[in-house]
Amino acid sequence: MDQAGQLSELIGEIYDAALDPSRWSGVLGKAGRFVGGPVAAIFSKSPTALTGTVYYHSSDISGPYRKLYFNKYIKFDPFTTAQYFSDVEQPMAVADIMPYQEFLETRFYKEWVQPQGMVDAVTAVLDKSVTSAAMFGVFRYQSDGVVDDEARRRMRLIVPHIRRAVLIGRLVDLKAADAASLADILDGLSAGMCLVDAGGRIVHANAACHVILDAGDFLSTMGGRIVASDAKIDQALRELFAAAGSGDAAIGIRGIALPLKAQDGSCYVAHVLPLTSGARRLAGKAYSATAALFICKVATQIRSPPEIIARAYNLTPTELRVLMAIVEVGGVPEVAVALGVAESTVKTHLGRLFVKTGAGRQADLVKVVAGFATPLIG
Repeated sequence: MDQAGQLSELIGEIYDAALDPSRWSGVLGKAGRFVGGPVAAIFSKSPTALTGTVYYHSSDISGPYRKLYFNKYIKFDPFTTAQYFSDVEQPMAVADIMPYQEFLETRFYKEWVQPQGMVDAVTAVLDKSVTSAAMFGVFRYQSDGVVDDEARRRMRLIVPHIRRAVLIGRLVDLKAADAASLADILDGLSAGMCLVDAGGRIVHANAACHVILDAGDFLSTMGGRIVASDAKIDQALRELFAAAGSGDAAIGIRGIALPLKAQDGSCYVAHVLPLTSGARRLAGKAYSATAALFICKVATQIRSPPEIIARAYNLTPTELRVLMAIVEVGGVPEVAVALGVAESTVKTHLGRLFVKTGAGRQADLVKVVAGFATPLIG
């Protein structure tokens, strides 16, 4: 099968996993091989709490090492801070955050990466909260080599679809649903959901969706068709519903977290899932529907203090990591041990921090961070 065929088949399986989580292990295995690595996972990490969770993985990512990572090595991993501040869907590898030779000198590489035969990983953020980020990652071993441009290109092809599937998967799990019970399951969702045909006409809507549509605010109905008050969003929905009838590839990477805003300022997002391919065809066929539209309310995004600091002073992820370690740990020798890098490396980044922040000594850096500790007060 050529690459286009592989991609089309993979995208279909990704969307099937959105409704049936038991499929993720096999799907991630195929996704990893498509990108160029034998192991792939969907996981989350918090750079502040230094904790994380693996939600789905293609195989047992060396169980003992996985446990060891979250118990000990997450704080030494240079990716931990960098991943959180990365743009959503943007591929990131070692070379994007630090010179690879410098990475080889870290305690993280010597004690956790190298013993497993790993050499690199390419990850992409799927979603963020104030304190953590959910990610998709493909791990590379010695036989795969470090992440190259081809791996990045392939990652960009599938990450938007994985993101859509994960976001929708949070709202509904139809693994045990058959055509007869589908409506009951959808009606029980707290998120608004409606099934539509290629023309955007509603063929089924759950109770939460009826509440939204009856309010006639940011979404309403006209002639049985769903209509958005924002002209651009309405046009996007029309195009997505029409494209969904042609399958997963036709809908492409559009329609992921479309922003919707109510008159009172409340924020919502909409996700469009095609129902004309893969295992989802049974769900759509029962209602003559080509797509499912999910609508859920979201909290206003509030940036965490470290993110505000990084943006205020244009700090790189590594510089931010050193800055926070200086505040929490202390002097250069202690920070070098805590981060698992050479003292000379810490001093280099410390010098850059002085230049960017205008600080003259480490005590001044502590004051800089303290000034951002309560950004919402006053």
